[in-house]
Parts: sequence; C-alpha cells; structure tokens
Amino acid sequence: MEPREVKINGQLAVAFWESMSGIQNQLDQLEIILPEAPRPVASYVPAKLVGDLLYISGQVPFVDGKMAFTGSVPSKTSPEDAAKAARLCALNALAVARDALDGDLDRIKQVVRIGVFVASDPDFFGQPQVANGVSDLMVELFGEAGRHARAAVGSVALPLDAAVEVEMILQVRT
Repeated sequence: MEPREVKINGQLAVAFWESMSGIQNQLDQLEIILPEAPRPVASYVPAKLVGDLLYISGQVPFVDGKMAFTGSVPSKTSPEDAAKAARLCALNALAVARDALDGDLDRIKQVVRIGVFVASDPDFFGQPQVANGVSDLMVELFGEAGRHARAAVGSVALPLDAAVEVEMILQVRT
C-alpha cells in the first residue's frame, strides 16, 4: 500500500491506497470524499444498469443521513446554497454509481444526461444556475466526458422537503 498525505475537512491526514483510479485522483485533488451511498427511502432501486447505460435514481442532499438543504428556493434556501445542495446530490449519485459498478468509477465512459429538480417559489427562475452545481462538478471530474444533456426543472415540492433532487444517466464500460 502507498501512503499519501491528503486534506480531509481541512486537516492534514495520511491515507493508504492499494490502487488509485483516475476518478479517485480527481476527487482527491478536489479534496472530495464520496459518502456512503444513500439507501432508498421508498420502493425503488438506487441504480439500474441497462446495456451500457447506468440510470441513477433521484438523489437528495443527504449528509450523514440527514437532509442538508430544505425548502423552496429562494425563500428558504438561497440559490447559492441550492447549487451546493445540487453538488451534494451529485456526490450521492456518484456514491450510488460506485456501488453499482463494484467500486470502479473508472468504468464511467461519460455523463449522458442529468435531471435537476429545484423546489422553487413561483417567481424563481434560476433553476439553470442551481443545476450548474452538478454540471460544473461533472466537468471538473470527467473533463469533456462530463459534458452532458440536462434538464433543470422547478417543482412545487420535493421528497422529504429537499431543496434539490438530481438524477443521472451514465454510459459505462460493461
């Protein structure tokens, strides 16, 4: 195993890796630690592989099993915080993908489509800027393969009072 210094929550730590994937390297450079994949809260599967497409069910901004951002944008959650929530949703989606791909995120060939749902006040029209919280992260991690088709949709309410929900379709190596 190879020791390596990394920052975790701003603290210097030593971690050990047997092998380092390209995506894991990118996550490390961005000082991002993927969480455990959230468990479904209703009757669905978190991911479904069909051919070479991996469909990731909608993910909400859970942190340690608790909802990090709730309520409508902008009255209860600022647009800036909603973009952070979208990024958290994306990290949860990648954690689900990691589980579905037996721990190997390097099997992801490209991000095909992302759907972003934003709990929105009736006069809020900044859903695309909120969705950039996901889109920008995908490009940071995957480069050109992270560029994707996208829908950014306002919603009256989301499950568990989440401020944002994100779903993904990824093309993977089978």
